[in-house]
This record gives sequence, structure tokens and C-alpha cells, in this order.
Amino acid sequence: MNSNNKKDIITNTGPLIALASIDRLDILRNLFKTVTVPEAVHFELLEGGISRAGINSYQQATWILVQPLMKPLDPLLDKMLDTGEASVIQLACENQVERVLIDERKGRRIAREIYQLRVAGTARILVDAKRNNFLDNVQSTIIQMKNNGYYIHETIVSYILKEAGEL
Repeated sequence: MNSNNKKDIITNTGPLIALASIDRLDILRNLFKTVTVPEAVHFELLEGGISRAGINSYQQATWILVQPLMKPLDPLLDKMLDTGEASVIQLACENQVERVLIDERKGRRIAREIYQLRVAGTARILVDAKRNNFLDNVQSTIIQMKNNGYYIHETIVSYILKEAGEL
């Protein structure tokens, strides 16, 4: 992938847990110019949102930027979503970053429909990684994540495996 084509992304907890649990946070580093998490997501990860192996992987990824919100969390976002997702959307708006990485359906819908953000999930990132030769096999990667306790609905798995040319 040409580094001039790389974009910035702000990510929520779920995708970081999924990728850190299999020690593949490098996928994000390879696909994006910058990877940023709001402070709320960072603290969520450190306070037990990630396995012991995953936390080591996350803490070693010093290239992941942690950034505070410039303003207090929008009360409307805070009522509709959990703090991590709300913070991701607000930080993206504050920094004029058009891409966010969110797995939860409601957060994805609000980011896309209300805030006009470009939304990807962990499964989409795996397909992009394969297409850019950063990953050999999407299916085996999904199996590894599932074996580490990460949930991905079977409908999404089927769709993504078709996208990856593995079904």
C-alpha cells in the first residue's frame, strides 16, 4: 500500500482487543497513517478490557496515539452509546478524521448516518489486510480471534470470507 494513500483512523476497544489477542496490531499500523484511540478507550483497555497477552501487545504498540477529547463528551452521544464509542465518534469529529473503526452495530450506524463518518469493523480490516498482502488467510485469523473469546456473528464471517475470496 502506498503510504500516500494511507488515511488516519480512530478506533474503539473491540477491534484492538480482537487484534491484540492474536498479536496482530501490526495490521493497523500497515493499513493506516495514524491509529488513534480516545483516552476513554485507552483506559478501558488498561482496566481489563483485554487479555494479559493482548495487553502486552497493546502496550508495545507505542505507535498507537492516545488523545484526550478537546471538549466534554457530547451528552447526546453519551446517552446513545457507551463511552468508548461515543468518544471515538467525537474525537473523529474534533480532529476531522473521516474514518473510524467500530464493531458494535449501533455505534457503526450512528457514526455513519448521523456523523457521516466512514466506518469499518475488524472483519473489514482483515479483508483489507489480505488484499494488501499483510495477511495470508482471513478465515484462520477469525478462528484465532474467536478461540480467544472474540465474537463475530456468522453472517458477517460468511460475508467477509466471500469478500476475501475464501468461500
